[in-house]
Amino acid sequence: MSYPILWLVLLIAFAGLEGLTAGLVSIWFCAGSLVALVASWFDASLLVQIGLFVIVSLIAMALVRPMARKWIQPKMVKTNADRILDQEGVVLEAIDNLRASGQIKIGGAVWTARAQNDELIPEGVRVRVVRIEGVKAIVSPQ
Repeated sequence: MSYPILWLVLLIAFAGLEGLTAGLVSIWFCAGSLVALVASWFDASLLVQIGLFVIVSLIAMALVRPMARKWIQPKMVKTNADRILDQEGVVLEAIDNLRASGQIKIGGAVWTARAQNDELIPEGVRVRVVRIEGVKAIVSPQ
């Protein structure tokens, strides 16, 4: 088999795979295949062609991937829920996970709350928000 044909087939296969996927999966292998194809036209040995394929693919991956992630993944904008993480609040209604009851007040807003460790937290106790699950603040006593 002729090496230029092999690299051309790989280039087309990687490009086709990239076209079928939503993310950057094989674009760097397209670059490596293209360089190896050009090297095969200049009668480079198979070992040089494979080396160029690997090196160019790795360099393309190292350069393109970080830039592409910034472009593909939008910036996360904090919501109001994120703002209460690690904040301190006061229990307005006793928190009882078994009865599915409990409310806290943080920064003027009232949140439904559950205890992190299934403990009963009485009214008036200061708590810290550990995480958010749906619309409930998961808290631990201070």
